Amino acid sequence: MLSVKTPAPVPTDEIYDRYLKKAIAEINDLGHEIERAAARKRAVPVLGSGHPLADIMLLKYSPRPAEVQEGVAFFGRSGQAILKSLQRLHVDPMAIYGTNALKFEGATARQSKPWLTRELHIVQPKLVVVMGEEALAFLNALRFPLSEAVEAEAGHVRAFTPTIEALVVPDVDTSLDEQAAKSRFWSAFRAIGPWWSELPPY
Repeated sequence: MLSVKTPAPVPTDEIYDRYLKKAIAEINDLGHEIERAAARKRAVPVLGSGHPLADIMLLKYSPRPAEVQEGVAFFGRSGQAILKSLQRLHVDPMAIYGTNALKFEGATARQSKPWLTRELHIVQPKLVVVMGEEALAFLNALRFPLSEAVEAEAGHVRAFTPTIEALVVPDVDTSLDEQAAKSRFWSAFRAIGPWWSELPPY
């Protein structure tokens, strides 16, 4: 009678490392595709930044000049404001991935929707922070598998899919120049703090 040797269980860290390597490779492939599309329009691609398996994905609609200059989402004032806010809320910045719905100047919504869909599949965030009405309309138009339309109710965490929640906040880029707008942004954004504190450890 043949004896069957049961394989040893794979350590959790090793499984995570495999997922991480896969996510990095897929994010890099997506970045190359966006770069080629941007080159055809003689535009600078602005790629997502942060952890490729982040718990939280930040979503803006379109890149600002500082982001275009560096080719990195959330570079400049908005990124600094977000970082300070995360520190105040005791949220680990290493658990964040930030991206724009439109990846370069001249990109169309039709062209960009598959890219964001792929980012969501790769990163698999637990929370998407949707910044502004245009970003919200873009996310809802994705028809992401098993998704529900996210309502424009700022500051409340709601279901987006069975595994992803969504938080709507004002557009960070238009909230930084005026105190009342900044207060509205902070009032909605700080809902991340309680959500993060209740997130179970890996």
